[in-house]
Amino acid sequence: MLLDTASLYFRAYYGVPDSVRAPDGTPVNAVRGLLDFIGRLVRDHKPHSLVACMDADWRPHWRVELIPSYKAHRVAESTPGGDPDVEEVPDTLTPQVPVIEQVLDAIGITRLGAPGFEADDVIGTLATRATVPVDIVTGDRDLFQLIDDRLPVRVLYPVKGMGDLATFDETALREKYGVDGPGYAEMAVLRGDPSDGLPGVPGIGEKTAATLLERFGDLTGILAALDNPMAKLTRSQRAKLEGALPYLAVAPTVVRVATDIRLPAHDATLPRTPRDPGTLDALAERWGLGSALDRLLTTLANRPE
Repeated sequence: MLLDTASLYFRAYYGVPDSVRAPDGTPVNAVRGLLDFIGRLVRDHKPHSLVACMDADWRPHWRVELIPSYKAHRVAESTPGGDPDVEEVPDTLTPQVPVIEQVLDAIGITRLGAPGFEADDVIGTLATRATVPVDIVTGDRDLFQLIDDRLPVRVLYPVKGMGDLATFDETALREKYGVDGPGYAEMAVLRGDPSDGLPGVPGIGEKTAATLLERFGDLTGILAALDNPMAKLTRSQRAKLEGALPYLAVAPTVVRVATDIRLPAHDATLPRTPRDPGTLDALAERWGLGSALDRLLTTLANRPE
């Protein structure tokens, strides 16, 4: 099981009231919500291994060089002497992220990131290298591109808050979007994604993108059709695609998840008992983690062999 950790703690932050606080009054809603969510995932899906994948770089320079607008709208306003490329995060979430990291480390849940890459790229690399079935848990549809029935690789996608999860395999993906995993990435290139600052091809929406991919096979086939006057492209589609050729030359590299990055050696086996019980006890007391942590530890201790 591969967790898109930032995606999940953002959802926990907005899904659990900020009245959930530590003894000193500091909000810990994201921390406790994430612990409860991981506990439910382990209980319901019984993974043997689990990796909390992290953003070592939430907006990699190599992606921004290709498309400067990539996630630009998420950059926080620069402060004097501050980092001009810091992600805008709610004030009461920012202090909770180090706590999440410390708690996961003390429990013994593997956290993994790679300099210059996003959590998506860590997930892509681990999923591609896997020799056992993989469940990716994310609230980010970009990772639908990794869905593959051969291993299989599935995506568990929170439909609302941290509650119901929709399971996406190739069948579900085709029913919803009319494309397979690789086709989803190319559909995203064509339609764009405002949440990631990707402009897309103006005038080409999701349905048109899926239709073009079905007709021509892939993005390469669509671009080849531009050189064929007999290809089944309307005059309007042809004009829109031709006008976006500079964007289409670089967007696939930005949108596609990296699958071959260097990762540190790690053991992703889920622990039955905490790796560092003393530190975990101190964190639990300091931050008032209470029943959420207790439930997760009980689930880990009682999971099947």
